[in-house]
Amino acid sequence: MSTYETMPFHLETERLILRPWAESDAAEFCALLAERGNGTPTVEHTRTGIAKQLAATATTGIALLPVQRRDEGDFIGYCGLVIGRSTVEEPEIAYELFQRVHGRGYATEAAGAVLDAAVATGRRRLWSTVGAWNTPSIRVLEKLGFGRDHVSTEDSGEVVWFTRSLP
Repeated sequence: MSTYETMPFHLETERLILRPWAESDAAEFCALLAERGNGTPTVEHTRTGIAKQLAATATTGIALLPVQRRDEGDFIGYCGLVIGRSTVEEPEIAYELFQRVHGRGYATEAAGAVLDAAVATGRRRLWSTVGAWNTPSIRVLEKLGFGRDHVSTEDSGEVVWFTRSLP
């Protein structure tokens, strides 16, 4: 069993709500994944992914959460903690938002709330991995106090590894 507290699965900021996944998120999640340019997954495939995400959350006590704007109520992406390329002890912070909402500070705001949630679990360090080409995402991490650790090369290109110690 984990020595860490379970991450809060409902987070609120001035403009955003991060909450647990619902089946109704599947179609919007498909549309978000399609923006990556690798085709559009089926809604059924996405529902299966959401179910796996919920099962992983039950096991690890950390979560990737849908992000919705408070006033508009619309799904704009996700943000949370995942094992990813790291470990449950030192998870990765991950986020992805629809292109239509880029440049408005939502990623920084959502990731800041997740960072606070990670501190509350008792963790001491987080990681994040970002494609070297993704300057806006790198800026978000730098605003949140993450520093570059190293670079690796994967099939998709160079990946920059960031880390941040937690209080």
